[in-house]
Amino acid sequence: MDAVDALNEIAFWLERELAPTFKVQAFRKAAGIIADLDPAEVAARARNGRLKSMKGIGDRTFEVIRQAVDGGVPDYLDGLRQRGQQPLADGGSELHSALRGDLHSHSDWSDGGSPIELMADAARTLGREYLALTDHSPSLKIANGLSAERLTEQLDIVAGMNDGGGGFRLLAGIEVDILEDGTLDQSADMLDRLDVVVASVHSKLRSDRSTMTARMLGAISDPHMNVLGHCTGRLLQGSRGKRPQSEFDAERVFAACAEQDVAVEINSRPERQDPPDDLIRVALDAGCLFSIDSDAHAPGQLDFLQYGAARAALNGVPAERIVTTWPLDRLLEWAGRGK
Repeated sequence: MDAVDALNEIAFWLERELAPTFKVQAFRKAAGIIADLDPAEVAARARNGRLKSMKGIGDRTFEVIRQAVDGGVPDYLDGLRQRGQQPLADGGSELHSALRGDLHSHSDWSDGGSPIELMADAARTLGREYLALTDHSPSLKIANGLSAERLTEQLDIVAGMNDGGGGFRLLAGIEVDILEDGTLDQSADMLDRLDVVVASVHSKLRSDRSTMTARMLGAISDPHMNVLGHCTGRLLQGSRGKRPQSEFDAERVFAACAEQDVAVEINSRPERQDPPDDLIRVALDAGCLFSIDSDAHAPGQLDFLQYGAARAALNGVPAERIVTTWPLDRLLEWAGRGK
């Protein structure tokens, strides 16, 4: 098989398993190195061993390349494929199969690890009909949030990638920060140009209940907002440690979401599992729509939708209330309602 494809597929499966970043990047880096070489030269260097002396090619990546150019599926990739046959989550398979898209993902334009093209390619491979690219907004400097100028540049790239059609649509979007005063961290003119707006709180998550409620209600009242992202901000595990959920009046917030036609995100990242089960049920009783999203920061993490589908099914969320089960035309009509 193609050696670049083999290396990138290995990285995909490792990302899906939440392998350490350095391990994933070793394969992504090696793929980038040999992608710039003629395939015949890669094959020759692999067979005579000279490829091993190139900076960025280690023992494991060299072995993968050598086995690929010899015409077989590398042993390491074969093992990962076999592990990948097992579902990530227990339950929710029917709901997962009903999902058509994903409204929350990040590229290396903000704090993701891969180019836009690789994220889109992985979404296609997973059978998605659409994927929203939602890199961060300017105030989240730690995540390299996009200024209006950088976002404008990104919109041109997204438009160019959609020129060919092909049954897949990359949606222009943003994960916009909900600022302390309840406004959204991007101009109305820029938000008007987007297909999807996910709005999330990323700062002062330990604010008191009244302050956080007012902050969230302010954002929900903005007609540009489509999805309330990871509403409690909690972290249950992972490299960033644990973080308790923020406090807010869930009944008021979810009632506002239902009134304004804002979907409550069921964030599929295993370290978030946000909202907690009890809040999913509060939102369900309030009449809310939902969006099952991966919040992927790498291609392999796009498959995290399995986790979100399992939690939605466990809590009795019907498919028709989940906007990411909707066909693209219906989704865009809903998302553009306030523009």
